[in-house]
Amino acid sequence: MLNLNTVIPILTLKSVTKQIGGLLAVNGVDLTVAKDEIVGLVGPNGAGKTTLLNIISGITSPTSGNVFFCGEDITGLKADRICRKGIAKTFQIAESFPNLTAKECVMVGVLFGNNHSLGMRAAQQRAIEILDYVGLSQEKISTPIKNLNVIELKRIQLARALASTPKLLLLDELTTGLNPKESSDAVGLIKKIRDEGTSILIIEHVMSVIMGVSDRIVVLDRGEKIADGRPYEVVNNQRVIDTYLGDIDAF
Repeated sequence: MLNLNTVIPILTLKSVTKQIGGLLAVNGVDLTVAKDEIVGLVGPNGAGKTTLLNIISGITSPTSGNVFFCGEDITGLKADRICRKGIAKTFQIAESFPNLTAKECVMVGVLFGNNHSLGMRAAQQRAIEILDYVGLSQEKISTPIKNLNVIELKRIQLARALASTPKLLLLDELTTGLNPKESSDAVGLIKKIRDEGTSILIIEHVMSVIMGVSDRIVVLDRGEKIADGRPYEVVNNQRVIDTYLGDIDAF
């Protein structure tokens, strides 16, 4: 368990705001993620969670505020540059390159997701190793991803993100649609990734997953941060109960 009084943030958001038309999708959010920390990001639908991850990863730019990664201001940098600096993201919808095989899809991350220079043979071997690491069966490695199921697609998407050797991994509803056994396996893998040196910021609606995996939980509501603390502190926060959790006895 991390000592929150001594850790140094790898990621720091200061007053990050995103206005879309007349809507404040994210409103003045301050947030940190420490090295080797798993932070859960939760809140009602439309709370601004995915928008916040998109700002961090460079998919969109904030209207105001700053994003610092490893002490560098990366606000407004393009997604490819941010990826090469060490931030990788998965997506809610596990779709990409439908005609590529699982191996080829991950090779994209190996070859273009970081500043390391590998030849095609080495990239292919590295992709196979990562797919094995995330639990994709050997017989599916050369299967076009359009022919795979949801859990297999999620594993490939995670593998592609890991292929860029990130320091910070942004996971957007990785366990959504999984059964309890698959979710439990995913939690174990997320912890393993953290234990091997990658910090993680994870969005998830299944509170049993968030409670089981997070060192700290941040709650958003209507674009604003309303809570930030240890899991047991957050689920007993009356404002969080009123706006999001409801009956805490369910957890």
